[in-house]
Amino acid sequence: MFVACSTLCFANEPLEAALRHIAELEFDKVELAIVEEGQHLRPSEVGEDPEAAYLRLRRGPALIPSALHLDFGPVDWADPVQKKRFDNHCRLAKALSVAVITMTAAPAGTPLEREIARLTALSSTAMREGLVLAILTQREAVTCDPATALKLCQEVPGLSLTLDPSHYVGFKDSEVDHLFPYVQNVHLRDTGKGPDEFQVRIGQGRIEYARIVNLLNRGGYKRSLTVSILDRPDNAFDREVEVRKLRLLLETLL
Repeated sequence: MFVACSTLCFANEPLEAALRHIAELEFDKVELAIVEEGQHLRPSEVGEDPEAAYLRLRRGPALIPSALHLDFGPVDWADPVQKKRFDNHCRLAKALSVAVITMTAAPAGTPLEREIARLTALSSTAMREGLVLAILTQREAVTCDPATALKLCQEVPGLSLTLDPSHYVGFKDSEVDHLFPYVQNVHLRDTGKGPDEFQVRIGQGRIEYARIVNLLNRGGYKRSLTVSILDRPDNAFDREVEVRKLRLLLETLL
């Protein structure tokens, strides 16, 4: 296992500044978030010109990409343009020597059969390129409960999970533990119990980092623990301090 930093930690800075910031915090690995509504790389742009995205990333500091995190926003996946764009993201991942692509799941309430069909097609494309497709666990998505996330992994060949335990605060450990064999990426911050405590200072929430690392170790997990303290205006703390603090904490657990 190793520790990486998501570019979402500095999403409101220009991409080049965010990458420098991550390097200055002594990370050597970075998860690249490619978000349509973001200020860094966007799927609509990368999907049309992956070579330009590759060259832009290579001009930055010598960080090793650990994964791609893709958020296309609300798009029609029956549109051949979107398929082409996803194909090009797979090519970018291979050029960057990235093995895992994290995708956002469909919104909560989406018929499960429709999501299974979408993910089956995407996972098949990823596998043909030698990549792992991992679906993100989120409160606002069909993966909002562990049982549904588990069913998706069981129904879609080759599908894995990017586990974000903050979204499962309030569920029993026994409900979440069944997911660990499918985990290929992890997003971490600290989260409290209250509705306004999605991000709190490290140590003030309910995320059990040591337990998560132990469960991953048991399954032979070799991939990233990604610091993902989101760059939000409602943060009541110094985000840079908390990013550094979480890196140091996770490194003591490895």
